[in-house]
Amino acid sequence: MIFSRIGIALVLMVWLIPHGWSAPAGKRLTLNEALAAAEVAHPDLRLAEADRSAALAEQEAAASRSDLSVNVEAGLRHAHPSFGPDASLSDNSLRLSARKSLYDFGRTALYEQAAKSTVDAREAGLLEARERRSIEVMARFFNVLAADMQFIADNEYMAVAYVNADNARDRLKVGQISATELAELESRYQDILVRRNASQVRARFARAQLANAMNQPGQLAVELEDPKLAANNLSLPDYEILLPVMREYNPRLRTQFALLEASRQRMEALRAENSPMLDAEVEAAGYSRETTTRDNLRAGVVLTWPVYQGRRVSAQLAREQAQFHKLQAEADKLGMDLAEALLEVWAEVDQLQRSVRAAARKQVEYRDLALEKARGQYEVELKTNLGDAMAATMEAKLRERRTEYQLALAFARIKALLGKPLESKGKDEPKNSD
Repeated sequence: MIFSRIGIALVLMVWLIPHGWSAPAGKRLTLNEALAAAEVAHPDLRLAEADRSAALAEQEAAASRSDLSVNVEAGLRHAHPSFGPDASLSDNSLRLSARKSLYDFGRTALYEQAAKSTVDAREAGLLEARERRSIEVMARFFNVLAADMQFIADNEYMAVAYVNADNARDRLKVGQISATELAELESRYQDILVRRNASQVRARFARAQLANAMNQPGQLAVELEDPKLAANNLSLPDYEILLPVMREYNPRLRTQFALLEASRQRMEALRAENSPMLDAEVEAAGYSRETTTRDNLRAGVVLTWPVYQGRRVSAQLAREQAQFHKLQAEADKLGMDLAEALLEVWAEVDQLQRSVRAAARKQVEYRDLALEKARGQYEVELKTNLGDAMAATMEAKLRERRTEYQLALAFARIKALLGKPLESKGKDEPKNSD
């Protein structure tokens, strides 16, 4: 009777797991499907795309400095000549003028180059935003899988504690245990029940976080497919090999260097503001009052040389120089921070592959053997610790899977830091059993 109660309780509690979520039932969500959703217009991506659009508009504005400009001017006037028979007459006019910059000593080209560098910076920023989105979705996906496994383990512990407390009540009636012993078992059951309920809440919240990361708020996935993560067996190159790759391709560094180059080019453009400008000008006009001093058509070349502009240019140049020095300091600091981040995640991967993974697998092997022993004792009714053994086995598998999830995220962070996929051959080690 005792053993049947345990079996019924375990089956019932495990059956309840997928029914705790509000999302409709369907096929299991895969990691690739979740990562594909990261490409959807999430607010983070829209912010990066808006920055890029603004940079493209600025580039268009810079290129338009040398565009042809055409103006129409119409005037309605009434004149009073100082001599002649007429006291007053109409002096209306209609003029069409066109002006085109021929040469501005590099101003337009420098402003356009600065805008192009800013566009490059925003493009790199968009790539970085996409990498961040992918890593966040991956982390949220793994959190759901780990939360589900933790809930199953806590569920099994709770079922065992419930059956123990229920049996203790019967034993108390026949005087086999004391009231103090019963109270201890009931207290233990309540503590485990609180832990189990907290695990259920965490599993649901993890699904909500995944839905938000996928830009699908409120659409909570019922079941997730545990990925195989074969890339976790990649051989990690030495840190000294990865560091120059990161310095060349890292999106954040590329963004910072592009902004630095844009600032340098703006300074050059500001210095060119004191140089002359050469424009071509054409004008056609018609007048209601004809005089010998007016021309119906004129064309020419205009040279403009700004001799004195006060402190306007020097103030703008000083501000841009300060911005340049700030960007330079930020680039140097970012380089050091990223080098430290790469070393940290490199050491994490090395530790996970060399020791943590082996320890987790050995723990699973031990718990599998312990479960077989407990199952044998359960069948001959020597002990009733099968539920505890099943829960401990689940926790051991959870530890192993968490190690693989942590390793996959570490590899994803390395890829994001490098700005390109990791080129490496797989290790000669057994594949995961998943």
